[in-house]
Amino acid sequence: MKKEYGYILIAYILMQLSIFIGVPLVYRIGIRAGQDPVFMRQAAPGYWIVISFSITLIIILLILRKARTDALLVRKAPASPGESIVWAIAGVFLALFAQGIAANIEANLFGVDPGSKNTENILQIIKTFPASMLVSSIFGPILEEIVFRKIIFGSLYKRFSFWIAATISSVIFAMAHMEFEHILLYSAMGFTFAFLYVRTGRILVPIFAHVAMNTLVVVVQLFYRDQLQHIQGLIGGFFQ
Repeated sequence: MKKEYGYILIAYILMQLSIFIGVPLVYRIGIRAGQDPVFMRQAAPGYWIVISFSITLIIILLILRKARTDALLVRKAPASPGESIVWAIAGVFLALFAQGIAANIEANLFGVDPGSKNTENILQIIKTFPASMLVSSIFGPILEEIVFRKIIFGSLYKRFSFWIAATISSVIFAMAHMEFEHILLYSAMGFTFAFLYVRTGRILVPIFAHVAMNTLVVVVQLFYRDQLQHIQGLIGGFFQ
């Protein structure tokens, strides 16, 4: 693995751990600025994830600029722009389809509740601090595709078959979400995005599909949840 990729992984891990310091810090700053304590307890996580994800995304993109282009060993050249656009759009539906199948398997075979505490927490943060929707819909998916697909999956794929590389990277992707009862669902998403990456050779394709899917899920959950509650098992309401 390139040293630049190691730096990116460290930056991503530090970002995830920073919540334990950043949220209390933002809360105290808000209190000293005269904000209501109850409001700050609800808003501090939203403020911090926007700050931490924004800074980390900038750092990672700067690091990637210094790294040499690292094409996947799957085709002589990346897919054409037109083909990439087609796969990016189709990838949204593939991702939703894979998520729906996995959610139904979890519910019907393993009795797993299709609901997600992680989703509920994120929705509550967005309602309190709407700007945090940028993280769940855009910044988060971009960072995850760079870390889990470009770096982890890409590094494994150079040594192993697609199935082995996709399985390992997808399970790591699932475990990173800390909802182990939904490990099958998150792994299915990881497989879908890995397939898009391999099929096109362009990381922008799974990034687009991931961003579009998360944005759709956020909008549905925030504005159409009551009307579409009967298909919640299909959409799932997860933020991969």
